[in-house]
Amino acid sequence: LYKSRSRPNKKDVAQLLDLEYQARRAYIDGDVMKDQERPRKILQAYPCFKESDHLMDELQRILNQGHSHFIPDLKNRWQTFSEKAQFYGVFKKVLKPPSADKGDFNLYCVVNNTIAMIKALPDMFPSTSAPPKKLGPASEGVLHVLECAEDPNTFLQARPLLSPVVVISETNCVLAIGTMPVLIFPKEDICSSLLYIMACYYTFHLTYPKCISTLL
Repeated sequence: LYKSRSRPNKKDVAQLLDLEYQARRAYIDGDVMKDQERPRKILQAYPCFKESDHLMDELQRILNQGHSHFIPDLKNRWQTFSEKAQFYGVFKKVLKPPSADKGDFNLYCVVNNTIAMIKALPDMFPSTSAPPKKLGPASEGVLHVLECAEDPNTFLQARPLLSPVVVISETNCVLAIGTMPVLIFPKEDICSSLLYIMACYYTFHLTYPKCISTLL
């Protein structure tokens, strides 16, 4: 198993992960661990998956091991889909027209437009299963924007799902599984948040909640 060292070289870690891929997936995908314990135990064995690069690399290994341009192509396809989803959401009246992105408010507008689009996705691609009452709208299955005085730990403790979720604060984004933070990334990377969530489902061998299964 991957052992933590101070500032390990990313290329060395990636090479090691490549070499022991089959053994690792047999360990993760097996029935030795309980579903609730799986993410924590995997991160104890492979703390490298707390880094977005290694998390996305594992997604590539699982879905398409031989395609070196898989991740760039995936991000391009997601960008194209996001742009089309913006227009479709406006057409279906579940989204307002995107805010203008000129001048100093460019990043602010991009972030807010992306958050609005992600929140609207469950309405564009609805599931036949209703979300748990304590969850609220189905979009809370993938993303939650903290209120000004809201504590992220309190939110995660009260959340009825153990599935991956991106929690957005005023300063950054945290991807958590259950109550456990996995990945911290800047708000300007919010466009990649659903890709990170998808990578978590594959890397940690998780099951989609029924209320967002059609979305994922």
